[in-house]
Amino acid sequence: MDSSSASVPVTRGMPDSPDTPVPSEVEARTPRSRSPDSSTTSEKVPRTSSQDVTRSSDKTSTRSTSPASTPSSRPNSRSSSSERSSTIDGTDSHSGTTVTLASQTTPSVTKKESPTALSEKPVLDIEAQDVDDFSRKRLGFVRYMALNVYRRLFSIAFIANVVAFCVILANGPQPMDLVNAAAVNLAVCGLCRQPLVINGLYLLFGSVPRSAPMRLRRLACKIFHFGGMHSGAGVASVVWYVGFAVLHTSRYKLGSPAAATAALALVWVVLVLLLAIVAVAHPSFRARHHDVFELTHRFANWMVLAFLWALIFLLGSQERSLGAFLVRLPAFWILILLTLATLHPWLLLRRVPVSAEPLSAHAVRLHFSHATIRFGQGISIARHPLADWHAFASFPDRHDSPETNFSVLVSRAGDWTGGIIAAPPTKVWTRGLPTYGFGYVMRMFERIVVVTTGSGIGPCLSFLADRHRPAIRVVWQTKSPLRTYGPRTLALVRRMDEKAVIIDTSVQGRVDMLPAVLALYKESRAEAVCVISNPVMTKRLVYQLETMGIAAYGPIFDS
Repeated sequence: MDSSSASVPVTRGMPDSPDTPVPSEVEARTPRSRSPDSSTTSEKVPRTSSQDVTRSSDKTSTRSTSPASTPSSRPNSRSSSSERSSTIDGTDSHSGTTVTLASQTTPSVTKKESPTALSEKPVLDIEAQDVDDFSRKRLGFVRYMALNVYRRLFSIAFIANVVAFCVILANGPQPMDLVNAAAVNLAVCGLCRQPLVINGLYLLFGSVPRSAPMRLRRLACKIFHFGGMHSGAGVASVVWYVGFAVLHTSRYKLGSPAAATAALALVWVVLVLLLAIVAVAHPSFRARHHDVFELTHRFANWMVLAFLWALIFLLGSQERSLGAFLVRLPAFWILILLTLATLHPWLLLRRVPVSAEPLSAHAVRLHFSHATIRFGQGISIARHPLADWHAFASFPDRHDSPETNFSVLVSRAGDWTGGIIAAPPTKVWTRGLPTYGFGYVMRMFERIVVVTTGSGIGPCLSFLADRHRPAIRVVWQTKSPLRTYGPRTLALVRRMDEKAVIIDTSVQGRVDMLPAVLALYKESRAEAVCVISNPVMTKRLVYQLETMGIAAYGPIFDS
C-alpha cells in the first residue's frame, strides 16, 4: 500500500457478545520469577488480597485482594461503589517517567455478590489462566517438531530426487544426465532465494480469503517454510554432482587433450565449493558464525556459476559441434536462468540516504524515503555492498513521521547493529526489491494475537501498513520499553492495539508468556497467534501453542 494513502479506521477490539464480554483493559501483572519449565503449567502464586475471578472455562475461583485495594477501604476514592479502574504502572527509574503497562476495569467485590454477577464483567487475570484448558494434539512432537513443515518439504524434495535417480539408473546413467539433474536442483535452490519468486509465492498463498476453510488457511500460512525446498534441492544437487564427478573421473584417460584435463580439474573445484556451501549452511554452524555463512554462500555461489559456465564450454569443445551441444543441453538453459536471477538484485544496488532517530543506547530507528513499502515487506541494508547484509522488517512512517516513507527498528544484537547504534549512518546500501516476509500471511485471519519480545516489536508494527489488517491483540515483553524504544514507539503499539499488554521486565522480571497468550487468545476469540521473538523463544512458544491445537506461527531460522 502506498504510504501516502489515507488510513482506514479499523476496529481494535473484538465484538462484544453476551457470552464473552471484553474487559476494557488486560491485567499484565505476573510473578517476578518462574521456573524454566513453567511454560507448560501456569503458576499459582498466593496473594494477600481477595477477589472472585470468573475464568473463561466457566470455573470460579476465589482470590484475595488487599483491603487497601477495595473501594470500601479507600475513603478518598473517586470510583463508584460498583466499579473501579486500576492501572498497572512501572516506573522507569532512568527517565523518571511512569510507563502504563496495562489497565483493567474491575467490579468491586462484596460478600453478597454472587459468581453470576461477576460473570457479567469478567477480569482477565493471567495467573488464573489454566494452561490445560486446551486439548493436546496426538503425536505433537512428531507433527510440529521432528517432522515440521520445513522438514517435510526438505523430505519431499529429496524423495523426488531419489525417484529420478532410480529412473536414470534403470536407463543407464550418463555423465550429462547427472549434470542436468544437478542443474535442475540448483535452479530450484537458487530461485527459492530470488526476491521476485519470494514475492510471488507470498502474494499467491497470501491471497487465500478469510472466508476460506480454516484448514486451508492454516496450511497456506506455512509458506514461509519454503526454505525446506531450498535446502532439500540444494543438498540433492550436491549428491547428483558427486555422482557426476565420480563417473566423469572414471572415464578420464591419461594423455587426454588439455581441454579434458582442465574440465576434470574444474569438476572437482566446483565439487569442493558445493560441499563448502552445504557445510556452512548447517543450522548450528550458521547460528554461531553467521558472517562466515553469508560470505561463503554469496561468493562460493558466484564462483560455482562462473566455473560451471567454463565447465560446460570445455565439455562442449570436445564434441563435434559446440553450438548443438549447448542448445540440446538443459543445464545450459538453466545456467542462463540462474545467472539472470543472481544478477537481478545486484543490478538494483544503490546507496540511499537514511535519517537516524536514536532511541537509546540499545536501539535506533532508521527512516527511509527511497521507496514505498507494503504491509509485510522488508529491506536488506549494508554499510558496504560486499560485506554482510542484514534484513529488517519495515513499518510505515505516515502515523508519526510523514516526511519519510517507512522505518526499520535496529536493536543491539552484535557488532554490526552495535556500530549502527553507536554511529548512525547517513547513507546505507540497499539491493533488490522490498521483499515480503513471514508476517504477510497473517492477513488471512480475522483476529490474531501478536506476541513479541524486545525489538521484535518492529516487525509487528508492519501491520500498521495494512488497511485491512486483522483485529490485533498485542503481548510485548521487554526491558524498560519507554526508556529503550521511546514514547513514539509505544504510541504506535497502542495504535495497533489500544489495550496492548506490555510487560516491563525491569519491573516484573522475565515471565512465562504462555499464560498471557492463552488468556488473550480465549478472551479475543482469536484465530491464530503470531510470535516474533528470539529463535529459542519463538520455537518453544509456537510448539507449545501448536500442540494445544492453536494455529501459531513464527519465523524460522531459514525464513
